[in-house]
Order: sequence, then structure tokens, then C-alpha cells
Amino acid sequence: MIRDQFGRVHDYLRISLTERCNMRCTYCMPEEGVRLTPRPGLMSREEVAAIAGVFVSMGVKKIRLTGGEPLLRKDAAGIMEDLSALPAELTLTSNGALADQYIETFRKAGVRSLNISLDTLKKERFAAITRTDFFDRVISNIGLLLAEGFGVKVNAVLMKGVNDDEVADFVEWTRDKALHMRFIEFMPFDGNKWDWSKGVSYGDIMRSVASVYGERVTRIEDRKNDTSKNYRIQGYAGTFAVISSVSNPFCDTCNRIRLTADGKIKNCLFSGAETNLLGPFRKGEDIRPIILENIFRKKAVRAGMSTFADLSSPERNQANRSMILIGG
Repeated sequence: MIRDQFGRVHDYLRISLTERCNMRCTYCMPEEGVRLTPRPGLMSREEVAAIAGVFVSMGVKKIRLTGGEPLLRKDAAGIMEDLSALPAELTLTSNGALADQYIETFRKAGVRSLNISLDTLKKERFAAITRTDFFDRVISNIGLLLAEGFGVKVNAVLMKGVNDDEVADFVEWTRDKALHMRFIEFMPFDGNKWDWSKGVSYGDIMRSVASVYGERVTRIEDRKNDTSKNYRIQGYAGTFAVISSVSNPFCDTCNRIRLTADGKIKNCLFSGAETNLLGPFRKGEDIRPIILENIFRKKAVRAGMSTFADLSSPERNQANRSMILIGG
């Protein structure tokens, strides 16, 4: 098993397939864009499968493909096919714009659920946040995935003055749709102009929900390693949740490992430190000791930023890559 110094077992691997995306969300990508890694510096299809196999041999039970937008990668279908041969649950996070082109691929690869990023239910606002006009396509594809029997979690990053007025609208979306709506607190990454004055906290979100639904809000028991605090409105088909990475972190149950598209392992989303796996792997070295050492060094809370003052320091919270280069 892959354990850190606090005894947390890490059995969930998130693999970024690409640094490219067909959207330019303001909280994920700097306005000026990012410097992409040259193709030779990225993991090939064969390397993704082989390195994932090493992690599975060490106890990883779940693999999530991320990006960028993972479905933009030309060999995404082949990678999913390769990974489906491993004894691990396979899923992915996508912006949903291309999901309709991969329905059969998902089925063949055993993908049963997807996370779809969608920060607003308003078309004009979507265009402002993502700098694209894919709103109708994303909404249609969420409906398609649900109709085809896939589990769907919709992730929305909330920001004051941007989309925080839509909390009740998102929750109401779960009345007749069996989807899981998740609100994510605005987190700091390089180039996203983070300031907690723009943040919407777990408490803020729940007060907004309670003001509309009152005692109909029901707490759902969280699963062992859930990052979210889960709820349902009585009588509704779907559920909603809050991922409170900033105001109420869940680090004590974290089981996640991140592998970037250029083959770097990150033991925490907030950490600026990375360990190169791809270089040693290409030299034929055993990467298992490297993995174990990286995860063992993991800090107790948010890469050592245990207080809000730590997290609010630009010197610390900007010592990381942009979200698009890490993998969601």
C-alpha cells in the first residue's frame, strides 16, 4: 500500500492526459494562457498505461482521467481501452463538450460515471466564464449521459459576484434529474488572481440553500474518502454537495495522488512540489520507491498551509502550477 507519514492510504490516482483545453475558464487558466509542454515531454499512450499499472500493483483501486480536457487527446479512446484492462475503477472529469462522441468508448472501457464541470446555468454567463459558446452542447451532453444511464456529478466553482446567485438554481436542477451537484470553493493557483474575498464558503452555500429549502435539506452520510459534504432535498431525484477545500478542509481522509501530463507526481493539489516519474521510468528505473517516498512526505494539511493565513499568502499559494497544468 502507498501510505504517507500519517498513515493515510493512497489508492486513488488522477492522471492528466493533456494540458490542452477547448475552454479557457478564468479560475483554471491565466488570461494570457499557459506554456504547453512540448509533445516529447508528455506521457505517451503506452507510458500512461504502464505507469498506471505500477500504481495499481501498489494498491490503487480507482483511476480518474483529467486534463486540460482529457477527451481532446486524440488517443483518449485508446488510453481508456488500455486502462480498462487494469483491476481498478475507471472514470474521468470533463467539461462535457465532447462527451457525446465517446458514449460507446465509455461503455467499452467500463466507465460508469463522469464528473462534468459547469459553473453556470446561464448561457451568457457561461460564455464569460469559459470564453466559449459551448453552453448548449454541454447541457445537451449532460442530459445524454443521464439518459444513457451514466452517473453524473456536475462540478461548479463558486465565486462572489460571478455565479454565487445560482446556488438555489443548481440545487433545483436536482429535483427531477438524478445528478449530483457539487459546489467547489474557489482555490488559489498560479495566474487565477485568487482572493478569498471572491470566495463562497461552505457556510455561505448552506445558508443560501437553507433560505430556500429550510428543513427539507437532509444530510447524507459521506463515504470513507469523500471530499464532499453531501446533502439532498427531501423528495428530489438528485443530490448536492460542497467541497470545502478552503474553509473546511478534508485532508485527514485524503487518498488522492495526482500524475500530471508530463509525468510528475503531486501528493497534494495545493503543493508546489513535484517529483519526476517519467524521466526515471524512461531510463528503465523502478519508480515504486520514488512513489512511496513522494507520498510519505505528504503534509498533514494542504501542503503545509495549515492556517488560513498560510493559504492567503501569495508567496505560498502561487507557488504552484495553473490548475490546467496540474489536472483537475
